[in-house]
Order: sequence, then structure tokens, then C-alpha cells
Amino acid sequence: MNIFRLNFFLMPLILVLAFSSGLFFCLYHNLWIDFSVLENYNPGKPSILLDDQGREWARFEVDRRQVVPLTDVPQHLIDAFLVSEDRDFFKHVGISWRGIARSVIVNLRHGRIVQGASTITQQLVKLLFFDSRRTFKRKIKEQVVALLVERQFTKEQILETYLNHVYFGCGIYGVEAAARRFFGKAVSDLTISESATLASIVKSPGQYCPLLCPLSSQRRRNLVLQQFANQKMIDPELCKQLMGEPLQICEADHNQVAPHLKEALRKFLELKFGKQALYHEGLVIQTTLNLETQKIAQLEFENQFLKLKKELGPDIDGGLISIDSKTGEIKALIGGYDYTVSKYDRALVARRQMGSIFKPILYSAVLQAGYNFTHVEVDEPVEIAFQGQLWRPRNSTRTFDGSMTLARALSLSNNVIAVKTLVLAGCQNIVQLAEKFNMPKPILPYPSLALGCIDVTLSEATGAFNVFANNGVYVAPHYLKWVKNEWGTKIFRHQELSWRALPTNISSQVTKVLGIGTARYLNKMGGRKLLAESIGKTGTTNDSRTCWFAGSTPNLTTVLYLGRDNNEPLGKGIFPVWTLFPIWLAMYEKIIKTPQTFTYDPTLKEINIDWVTGRQVWFANEETVKILV
Repeated sequence: MNIFRLNFFLMPLILVLAFSSGLFFCLYHNLWIDFSVLENYNPGKPSILLDDQGREWARFEVDRRQVVPLTDVPQHLIDAFLVSEDRDFFKHVGISWRGIARSVIVNLRHGRIVQGASTITQQLVKLLFFDSRRTFKRKIKEQVVALLVERQFTKEQILETYLNHVYFGCGIYGVEAAARRFFGKAVSDLTISESATLASIVKSPGQYCPLLCPLSSQRRRNLVLQQFANQKMIDPELCKQLMGEPLQICEADHNQVAPHLKEALRKFLELKFGKQALYHEGLVIQTTLNLETQKIAQLEFENQFLKLKKELGPDIDGGLISIDSKTGEIKALIGGYDYTVSKYDRALVARRQMGSIFKPILYSAVLQAGYNFTHVEVDEPVEIAFQGQLWRPRNSTRTFDGSMTLARALSLSNNVIAVKTLVLAGCQNIVQLAEKFNMPKPILPYPSLALGCIDVTLSEATGAFNVFANNGVYVAPHYLKWVKNEWGTKIFRHQELSWRALPTNISSQVTKVLGIGTARYLNKMGGRKLLAESIGKTGTTNDSRTCWFAGSTPNLTTVLYLGRDNNEPLGKGIFPVWTLFPIWLAMYEKIIKTPQTFTYDPTLKEINIDWVTGRQVWFANEETVKILV
């Protein structure tokens, strides 16, 4: 060590010590620092999220302290903190002169501050009064305040306050909250190994928190256990046994209510009101969620996706949104199978091609052009010239069925007839109508638009399909109604966004035909019935990269999708009627309690037609369907 470096550190150190001695003498006798925070801890008020019935379903709170008296803390937990953090806690006066000397030598060797000499008292002082910057000035202040704390409070008071304030990572403060989160038990019930785990975290929560770094946490726990043995607090054989055990950390709560929706709300509310208000000022947040609907949706979604992951691979995922057909209020939202594995929101953020669930908009446009569902087109090989290339649309069956009505073409999701329908309606007219359904711009006037080559979020798809359940009126899906501050004053109110997208007579005709499709799906499920009248539409994209199902009853519209986040194909023979429709059906069987019917335009009349030829018939059979004209 050269003389320059020695002088560089010793001279400021002597000056600081002289200054701090005077400062301490002044503080020690005048006691002008307020330590009431040690006795009166107030984390503020959490913000509460309410469902549409006024029931709390979640809250926003960063601070998770659950204060416990020292008498409830087991001795082996106290010992674990003492052997790992401050063995001389009950002997020193707030600072460790031996530790200070050791850290000065280490810091001199490195030419900078790389090691502190913090006692438990100093750690508590830093937690409550100072930031984490490593400077000589901050360190001197910390030591002075630590001495004052030791003068004013007993060792037991200091230790109790420290254990209730210490940080364990992931927003978890205090030994009680940590014990419940990591081990699912009260702090009084912790084992020696669990106590060693908690004590091992505080040195560096970002590096040793078992939720983030389980292997590092286990290695650090073993060091604490070894210290137990070295101090003869446990038998060496028991130490060896405990060190060989894996961490037994509780799994994260997979049964959280709507975690993706909660995250969307967090982002919006933080931006709107700031973190301080959201986490500490007791906001009351009225959401549109319905707890029963959400829980049923989560249960059926998870059950089906558990099966699908075994069949199609663990990387498949999907989403679900259910909205009130009249208001657009989101009653259930699922952004993915497991929020603890992937926080990516497949309901509000992810964009996927619509595929055949776009076709109801397409057929609405052709009705507006003057055609009706009795119109007959021929399913046959066609070539479409576009931008110097020939496009040959194909059906998913790779076959052609000849003549059929538009009613049958929509019900069977025929691709060739859809392209011919685009020509009948006019591509630009379809683009303009799609914009009324709030489809994201730009909507390109390509022939492939007939097959749903447009990327949307699940929320956008839900709002669009809901037009047919809501008599032609578009209402924007939303999940927040209002926000009140802690004094009960409304500081935010949702402004409903709605407009007429279709004339009632057009939406009624399409809705009636969509009901034919749902009846077919129910028959494939063994002829199961619903109390309510229902409509539905399946959709798949090229190479089965995405599966969709959109279904409505008069009061509730739900859209689901299935795919891989990397947009790789799902495989052959993957159809929504077998993958997604079972979720929708199981949900609606539990949710619907009373009969419901759609309201149709009274100027229309219901007729039976042969769905191949379009001719009106008077007796129903397998080849006839009911439509409105």
C-alpha cells in the first residue's frame, strides 16, 4: 500500500471522526431527532378493487408488513439473524468497533468502500432513515443515529422493530409476512431450516430471495446452518441433515382472481394517479368484473388447457374475455393459463389474425349491398388476380361442395364462398364496415380480408362480435367504472363509447344465421342444451396457428383464443369446436340461470329454407334452416 493511498483515506477519516464526535456530543445531549417512526409505523391505506357487486377481489399495496411481538418469534429465528447479521448485538452500543476496523482495512485495500460494518441497529436505522448509497458521510450519520437509538430504546425493542421491518424481496417486509409467503405458516411455527432461510435473505434480497433465486437461497441458507453448528447451537449431524434438504417454498397463488386484469388496472391507475396514491392513499376502484363469472371462467379455462397442454405441448396458451352484451363491461378476463409463469397479456395486448370470426362482418356487408341469405353461390376452384399474382383460396376440408346459400356458407365457414361474397359486397365497403366495428386501422382492401387476415386483440374481437348480440350497436369493452379517493370523492368516471355499427334489420339476419352454427356445435357435444338462445362462430387461421371461438347469449358475449406465443402452427386437425367451445359451453351452463332470447327487428319475418337451394319450404327437415328476411 503506497503512502499516497494511505494518506488519501486516513486524513478524511480523521476529519470525519473529529466532526462526528462533535456532532454526536450535540445530538446525544439534545435529542432533536424524532424516532417516533420506530413506535408508530403507518404504511398508509391500500387501494381496494371491487367487483360489480361491491365485493373486494384484490388490492394494491406495496407494504406487506404484519407486525408481531418479539415474544411470538421463535428463539432459533432470533439466533439465525444474530449469527448471520450481528453476533454481538446484545453486547455493543449500536456500532461494532471491531467491525469498523475490519471494514476500514478492507476498504483501504480496494481504494473504495466495498464493505460496511452494519450492526442490526445500523441496518434498522438505514431502513427507516437513510438511502442505500455508500458514502462516508452517510455512514457516519448512520452510526451517530444508531448510538442514539440504542440510548433511547431497549435491545428487545430494537430487535422487534428490525424483524418487523427487514426486507425479503418481492415487496415482502417483516418476518411474519415472509413466513406466510415463503412457507405458508405463522412465524411462530417456523423450523430451524426455515428460520435459517429467512436470515440468509436479508444480506441481498435480490440475490437470495427464494422466489427469484432458489439455488442461491439454498446455498446461503446452508452457510447460516453451518454457522449454527459452529456456534454449537445445533448438533453437527442435524446440521448436515438440514443442509441436505431442499427448500420447501410455497408455490405462488395460482388461484389469484384475474391477475392479468389486475396488472392492466395497475398500469392505468399508476399512470393516471401515481404510485403514491395507488399504494398508500386508499383509493376505492370500482371495476366491472363479476367474481362468480370470473371464477367459473378460470376454472373451466384451466381445466381444458391442462388437457390441451398435454396433447398439443406445454407452450400453448390463450385468453378469454366475457362482456355484458348491452354495456360492454368486462365480466371475466383471462390473459393466459398461468400468470406466475407468463405475465404476457393475451387478452388486452396480444394481436392475432381473426380468421373466420371476421366472416359475420363480411356477410353483414353483402346484406347491406342488397343480397340476403337465400342467395346461392357455387363452391368451386377460383383464382383471384391481385397485384400481379394469382390467389387460389381453399376450404379447410380441401374439398368443394358446389351450390349453397350464403346461410350455409356462413354456418360452415366456407372460404371460397366468403371470397365470392367479398366481390359481391365490394372490398372497400367491407373495409368501411369493419371500421364501424372498431377494427384497428389500417384495414387493407385485399381479397384475403374475406378470410380474416386482420390482426386484432381479443378485446377488439369481443367488441366486434358483440355487435350481433346487441342489435347492431357497438359498445367498447371496458373494465373500470369509477375511482374514489379516500374521502369518497369520485376522481375518475368511465365514459361509455358506443355507436350503431349495423342497422337492426341487418344485424338480426346475421344473428339468426349465427344461431344455426351454435346449434350444430351443441349437437356435436351430444345434443346438450342451454336455457338461453345462443349464437356462435368458430375461426382458424392458416396452418391452425390460432383457434377462435366467439359466442353470445342475449346478456353475455365471450370470445376465446388458443395459440402459441411464437405463432407456430398448432398442428393438424385442431379445431375450435373441440378445443375452445367446451370451455364456453361449460361456462354458460353454470352462468345461465333463466331463459333468454334475442330481440329481432319486428319488420323481418322468419321462414324455413332449404339451405342448399335457398327455396322456401313449409316442413322442416335436416336440409332446412330458419332465417329472417
